[in-house]
Amino acid sequence: MQSPFVNRFSRALSAAAAAALAVGLAAPAAAADAPVGYTSISVPGNTALRGNASGRLDVIVWYPATAGTATSPIEVGPPGQSYFTEGEAAPGAPFAASPATLPFVVVSHGTGGTAMDLSWLCAALAAHGYLVASVNHPGNNALEAPTVAGATLWWQRADDLSRVIDGVLADPNFGPRVDPARIGAAGFSLGGLTVLMIAGARADASRLQTYCAHDPATQVCTGEATPTVPNIEARAKALTASDPAYRAAALANRESHRDPRVKAVFSIAPALGPTILPESLASIDVPVELVAGFGDPVLPVADNAIPDALEIPNAQLTLWPKPVGHYTFLTDCTPLGAQKFAPICTDAGPGRVAVHRATAELAVAFFGRTIGR
Repeated sequence: MQSPFVNRFSRALSAAAAAALAVGLAAPAAAADAPVGYTSISVPGNTALRGNASGRLDVIVWYPATAGTATSPIEVGPPGQSYFTEGEAAPGAPFAASPATLPFVVVSHGTGGTAMDLSWLCAALAAHGYLVASVNHPGNNALEAPTVAGATLWWQRADDLSRVIDGVLADPNFGPRVDPARIGAAGFSLGGLTVLMIAGARADASRLQTYCAHDPATQVCTGEATPTVPNIEARAKALTASDPAYRAAALANRESHRDPRVKAVFSIAPALGPTILPESLASIDVPVELVAGFGDPVLPVADNAIPDALEIPNAQLTLWPKPVGHYTFLTDCTPLGAQKFAPICTDAGPGRVAVHRATAELAVAFFGRTIGR
């Protein structure tokens, strides 16, 4: 049960966020420094255990493009039948020549998502002078078959981000453009937890059992939050008994995944708050900003974003008021996408895009204060 203090804290933040959102919606969009380009690369990664035998992580890199570059709408889905679209960018556009180096942000998607899920955020950051790399997490993305290991060994996602940093820094095209002293991380849902872990949060997966015994109807406990992996608990137990590599990885869940190169973290609707060890949150020593929706039924803010913010020293938390929920933070749905993916597109349209815009402005301002532009 949450304390009365947490409840008062929630209501006060919601009221303040509602006022901020209203002001943000009425204001003109912040001026961007450049059109945006993007391209796909792959980098070495620890992928085999989670079902991807390639040993590579698929990454989308977003960057400021040369002034005057013609852009087009960012679309996700089959050609001519996009399911999701928001913002504009130019595939393969030439990189802006100035400045010589840029701050760098790595981005983590949620359960069953893709590197394009936060294209609205990636493009906004790139337009304001950041190099951004969003990754597809192995065995836990919509582009390949989901696996039990991909869904349950979620602490390995933080290592994915470290591998992405390694790979981009080593890339002959992008590495020379990165300022290695100015690296941040951003993520949504399970990606929101991922970036907290790369900042120093540690988790104990067994704590989820205690939470679910108390709140069994929560979607993370019923399995609704991982619908692509049915019977996940039983299958994980079977793997633990039969697969020594999986068992060793599962036992490593309490280890630290801190990457000291990451200097600031922006976490959106973070997941699995009850699993995080409070003392590890209290030890985080980099700036953290959290954003969530008060109407989130998947990851209730009283159990996730709010306790995280209370434990992390000097963390900033914005709670957008109801009806902003969990899937509000996914890229906007086309009419075809709304038909095909109805559960995650219920609030598609101008309202969702407005929340994205206001959240992106928070992220641009946050990284501007912490790792610079």
